[in-house]
Amino acid sequence: MSHRIGLRKEDKNEWERRAVLTPEDVKQLLAENVSIEVESFPRRAFSDQAYREMGARVVDSVRDCEIVLGVKEMPLDYFREGGAYMFFSHTIKGQSYNMPLLRRLKEFHCTLLDYELVTNEKGQRLIFFSHHAGLVGMTDSLWMLGRRLEVLGHRTPFLQLEPAHAYRDLSALKAAVSEVGQAIARDGLPAALCPFTVGILGYGRVSKGVQEILDLLPCEEIAPESLAAWTAANSRTRDRLGKVVFKEEHLVEPIDEQREFELQDYYKHPEAYRAVFAHHLQNLSLLVNAIYWEERYPRFADTEVLRALFAGKSAPKLLAVGDITCDIDGSLACTVRETEPGDPVYVYEPASRQAASGFQGEGLQVLAVGNLPSELPIEASTSFGHSLRPYLPALAKVDLQASLEDAQLPGPLQRAVILWKGQFSPHCRYMEEFLK
Repeated sequence: MSHRIGLRKEDKNEWERRAVLTPEDVKQLLAENVSIEVESFPRRAFSDQAYREMGARVVDSVRDCEIVLGVKEMPLDYFREGGAYMFFSHTIKGQSYNMPLLRRLKEFHCTLLDYELVTNEKGQRLIFFSHHAGLVGMTDSLWMLGRRLEVLGHRTPFLQLEPAHAYRDLSALKAAVSEVGQAIARDGLPAALCPFTVGILGYGRVSKGVQEILDLLPCEEIAPESLAAWTAANSRTRDRLGKVVFKEEHLVEPIDEQREFELQDYYKHPEAYRAVFAHHLQNLSLLVNAIYWEERYPRFADTEVLRALFAGKSAPKLLAVGDITCDIDGSLACTVRETEPGDPVYVYEPASRQAASGFQGEGLQVLAVGNLPSELPIEASTSFGHSLRPYLPALAKVDLQASLEDAQLPGPLQRAVILWKGQFSPHCRYMEEFLK
């Protein structure tokens, strides 16, 4: 028996236009005898008619489909007894704001699969929007920077940029950033801002997207250990930016000074490490956070670090933070709330921890948009659907009434199960503590 798979509309906020399957994905799944129903939604990046033309049944609601797919979290009153759902639940770290959602799914004996947990045997993610988050996050950070610098009295080529969602596609976006790069190489940045340095936390898919955009500007890559010396030696460098990529070994060190940093040991025993990133902040103009973080890891820049940075008589070099990870009160203390594309930035005042929307005020400019890939909905959805589609024929045929052990889910999907008929899967039993 093949289950009906429903493609739900994305209504968490007005900016969400992504879909986990494109019309072309649906066409190919229908050819493999997978039953797909699409919830009508005029705001989606792909029209209802585009899905109809590929043979999909477009309906008012897919709530009664045996398996419902979405991108973002679904409303609490959407779930039905014994339903099966797959979406980004944002629960695996114990995110408090989504514990009511997790509790409701458990109480209703639902099955929950999370894209974030679809991994291979090495634990590497197989389905993601990460790269597009990096592309958009860097673009929006540069746009933010231009507006903030204007408020501070500096007109720069960054003012030419718009947020990512203002461009018709990725090609147009890249062309605009390239024009900014040409202007910097030709005319330079204001001397008061130089040398202009961009620090990137992380080196994975998000970071690669960040660097794909940043490398459209004239950049000189700097090793983290050389940042201070490079900054001192390039005070008159106006025609290029300094680019620094930080790995875990540059962010933390063992508390025991007799020990060497070892990545796997850090992952397993983060309590044995302390943050050492703070001293780099005085040499950075823009910081882009693109690294995975959990509460058990040290904070890279906590409240006291940021207060000290801004406590001097003169403003620090650090102007802005683009926090693509958007971990609230996480690795960076300045990320105090999530924003959305219509109101994307705020100024964080370290002493009071107030965060007023916009570009005005004393403190650190912050971008913390929680759904960055939604600003490139067609490209992001196309990439995501291409990765997800191969797993759906097997998901459509799985026995949802059997035990998890007998359901015969492929390995990547079995690892994606958080709840099976309301019970935590073996690898997610740690999450029971979150509901107490």
